[in-house]
Amino acid sequence: MLFEEVSRYYEKLEQTSSRLAMVDILCEMLSKAGKDEIKNLVYMTQGILAPAFEGVQIGVAEKFAQHAISMATGFSDDQVLAEYRKTGDMGLTAEQFMGKSRLRAMSKKEMHINDVFGAVLKIARTSGEGSQQAKIKMLVEVIASGTALEARYATRFALGTLRLGAGDATILEALSKMATGERKAKSDLENAYNICSDLGRVAQVLAEKGMPGIGQIMVSLFSPIRPALAERLPTSEEILKRMNDKCAVESKYDGFRVQLHIDKKAKKVEMFSRNLENTTAMFPDIAKAALSEINPGEAILEGEALAYNDATGEFRPFQETIQRKRKHGIEEASAQLPLHLFAFDLMYVDGEDYLGKSYGERRSKLESIVSGNGLIRLSDRIIATRPQQIDKYFENVVERGLEGIVAKDLSAPYIAGARKFSWIKLKRSYRGELSDTVDLVIVGYYAGRGQRAEFGFGGLLAAVYNDGKDVFETITRIGTGFTENNMQMFYELLGKIKKDRKPARVEAVVEPHFWVEPRYVVTVRADEITKSPMHTCGREGNSPDATGYALRFPRLVSDGIRKDKSPEDATTTREIIEMFNQQKKVSVKG
Repeated sequence: MLFEEVSRYYEKLEQTSSRLAMVDILCEMLSKAGKDEIKNLVYMTQGILAPAFEGVQIGVAEKFAQHAISMATGFSDDQVLAEYRKTGDMGLTAEQFMGKSRLRAMSKKEMHINDVFGAVLKIARTSGEGSQQAKIKMLVEVIASGTALEARYATRFALGTLRLGAGDATILEALSKMATGERKAKSDLENAYNICSDLGRVAQVLAEKGMPGIGQIMVSLFSPIRPALAERLPTSEEILKRMNDKCAVESKYDGFRVQLHIDKKAKKVEMFSRNLENTTAMFPDIAKAALSEINPGEAILEGEALAYNDATGEFRPFQETIQRKRKHGIEEASAQLPLHLFAFDLMYVDGEDYLGKSYGERRSKLESIVSGNGLIRLSDRIIATRPQQIDKYFENVVERGLEGIVAKDLSAPYIAGARKFSWIKLKRSYRGELSDTVDLVIVGYYAGRGQRAEFGFGGLLAAVYNDGKDVFETITRIGTGFTENNMQMFYELLGKIKKDRKPARVEAVVEPHFWVEPRYVVTVRADEITKSPMHTCGREGNSPDATGYALRFPRLVSDGIRKDKSPEDATTTREIIEMFNQQKKVSVKG
């Protein structure tokens, strides 16, 4: 498939304001890719070179791209820079200069998907002496070889700024329609994706083997599983009711969520974050301990890594634990601040998939393979049949400095990549308080006025994620909780991802001064959730009387962006509705 054709599809995606139209465009595009191309086409559409766990970083510096455009078109660096300052988009700049290139006749040739993808992958992997010039030269060849439109998207892809707005769920829906003509196969495709965390691989298997091949995607070592997520409820009574009057109750640790993969025969250990990034280098102490403290030859288990004082039984604050998230001085940091891994679940042992087994079976096997006295220990837990047991355990956990508990259905399987009531979290902030934090996606921002005029930034338009529809629904405008430093930061950061029109996956009835690509997550506290005609969170129908949910008195509580969360990890519409219903119960009791 020619990259020129891909570029035309990408242009259509940019211009659509309908998510359903986006699915149709993606379906048509993916249907035209060859079996040896579809994997790379999916990665490219995601804006990546490989799944997150492989750690291949996309993106060349803007200065390099500027110089490459100059060399590819025969214009000076200064001319390219001047145009870039006008457009704010190096891709558009490349397109404009290729449209009037002084060298175009000598260099144009047909490029296919794999040509462009392979070149950008090679750029990403090139390092060492002379690598900068080599990268520029490779990018020059890609830009100079294609049309002006191809230059736009090739440049954006190389810079890591392609950002077509097509989320994973939307791509899965398009793959379903490609394979079956309908969207109903999406859930089967999503299950496979949750197991392997590699959407390109899912697409390739689908292209080669059809839907029967999707069922053959299995759990495998060093390919992380998308983590299970917990719902929330405010009382022990409601938790037990959901769990059929009996459940396990575990301590909820405030640390780094870690999925640990081990092959003792190969003496290999790798760890992955909640976002599936390889974090092995952060935890050399835990990696070393795993080889001696975990019994089977092969295993995948999940736990929480955090600082813990063995002598006093004290859990250290997350602010101390997070000091381990660094690139340099890891060995010294691990000696000064040793972490423990509190294991709480098991996915795989010695060739056997444990995802489909009940929590009770998984926990029993986990207890048999973790010795429990070293750096790797079992999470603390009880089995509860009465609300008083949960309440007593909860109070004890909070007194020890932890943030709450997680109740687990003893009979439920491990539900990868989904938020279900088989796991229910109860935190201090849920106990009879209306004020709670939520994680929201920035979808727009407002220009500064009055005292904020000098910053050019006046506040955010934020949304929750509707995981059923794969869209972002607005829930609030945030105008308080900002420092001068983060107002400046938001102005600069969001200015780079401004959109001319509302993104296709955003549903809104209010309009900010500037729309942005849904990319960044912030933590917000509010006094309560209310009904409002101004926002689309949970809104049903399009009549003038339709109402959604909104936050009352929202304020930013984190110092900036939640780097550990993607937009799809934000608080969901379902959670907001649940919180609203819980809030009403608390009000009635009060």
